[in-house]
Amino acid sequence: MTTIFTPQIRTAFTRLGQYLLSYDNDLEHLVNAAKHYNAWFTPEQTKKAVTAIGSMLNETDIDTWFKNEEAEFRKRDDKAVRSEQKTVGLVLAGNIPLVGFHDILCVLAAGHTALIKLSSQDKHLTPHILSKLVEIEPSFGRQIRYTERLENFDAVIATGSNNTSRYFEYYFKNVPHIIRKNRNSVAILTGDESGEELRCLGNDIFDYYGLGCRNVSKLYVPQGYDFTFFFEAIESFKEVINHHKYNNNYDYNKSIFLVNLEHHLDNGFLLLKKAPDSLSSPLATLYYDEYQDLASLEKTIETKTDEIQCITGNVDLKLPVQQVGFGCSQKPRLWDYADNINTIQFLLTL
Repeated sequence: MTTIFTPQIRTAFTRLGQYLLSYDNDLEHLVNAAKHYNAWFTPEQTKKAVTAIGSMLNETDIDTWFKNEEAEFRKRDDKAVRSEQKTVGLVLAGNIPLVGFHDILCVLAAGHTALIKLSSQDKHLTPHILSKLVEIEPSFGRQIRYTERLENFDAVIATGSNNTSRYFEYYFKNVPHIIRKNRNSVAILTGDESGEELRCLGNDIFDYYGLGCRNVSKLYVPQGYDFTFFFEAIESFKEVINHHKYNNNYDYNKSIFLVNLEHHLDNGFLLLKKAPDSLSSPLATLYYDEYQDLASLEKTIETKTDEIQCITGNVDLKLPVQQVGFGCSQKPRLWDYADNINTIQFLLTL
């Protein structure tokens, strides 16, 4: 039986992961320069994104990923073979550093050509890392192209806002496509969390300044929950207020709450506001809602699964949404597909 994912791909991805974790001078220079093109891409946050991808591309996880995806593919037909090479257009977002890199890896692993439209907010780091991948495995050079306007493609994976997704749906309606819209992530607290667990939750909230779809934008807490311990646990993240754009958002939203006499909690760098029906909170603001019991909470979240990227916490809900531990929302594994859509299987069956 011919393997779908070749040893060369496995080796190349593994070596790329090692390169990203080695953090050489070229990579460090680009990471430090990223803030000049996007003020949100501070060296600390950009390095965090590079390290997350490097950690993701470890040999054990790559082998597990490919083994599971090959088995899933062959469930349909034990003689299944990968589809002939197609050109897949990729419209990348720019909300956090390297946010579309996993889609690129999936296209390359599936043997297709990646026709990449870079975000204007993140135009330098991705090409550099892909050039290193081509150094490691030159055959990838035939599978990577860049464009300012998508043309002559066989399929598309596009990421944008809810508004742009309507345009994408119309423009790409005649080809196979995955269109990613706005999503948010939530955390469930029971009141039994340790200080360290709540500190880790701080990473889920503040990594990349809360700009990612995997960032927690809403807390579900038991009725009567006292936020004092939560605020104490996340105090180490207070330096976030020193970023001028984050601070501007904090000041603006605080002013709105005060002018409108809206009840909220404030620890000096994060605003908490009760919002039962909303998941998407403004920047520097965290929404919350109270629940009576986990059974009723599960029913509440079930109606919103199409809006949720992942759930962080220690509870196990029977829902078709990825659930991770505290501090892990921005550390996805290779098989943690965005929007719960298996990108590899989509690409293999084009």
